[in-house]
Amino acid sequence: MTTDANLYRFGDMLALARQSWVHRMAAELASRGFADYRLTDAATLRRLRRGPASVGELGVPLGVTRQAARKVVRGLEERGYASTQADANDARKLNVILTSAGRSYADAIIEVIADLNRAVAARVTADQLATADAVLRASIEDEGVAHLAAYLNQPPGAPA
Repeated sequence: MTTDANLYRFGDMLALARQSWVHRMAAELASRGFADYRLTDAATLRRLRRGPASVGELGVPLGVTRQAARKVVRGLEERGYASTQADANDARKLNVILTSAGRSYADAIIEVIADLNRAVAARVTADQLATADAVLRASIEDEGVAHLAAYLNQPPGAPA
């Protein structure tokens, strides 16, 4: 019989790793002049870096309602990273556009994520990274999240 003391706490380790990752992101972004990092910034700004999106579209990668996405957008507007305008074809639709400062912030986020990914890859073997990727993918059960994860590249050497 397995007792709680013998259980491997994958979820706890995953949560701690995420917490560490977010702290490292925030610290690195602060060192680059962006001291106001929020948890929703990475997904939102990376999506907007590809071009304008409606408030509703931004809710998808965040896994939130349109109302919650609007709150995220409001925060970006207040910090000077985005602006909004009514859609030319549908006045009910509000499009979000990065400002110049928002593009700089998005670029910094993309660079920091790449740096953090390289740092992790440098601390483990290719096989360990492939195994970690497989375990993380296996832990995703939510269809919407699994759909998003399917777009992420697997590490070199991972089974296709």
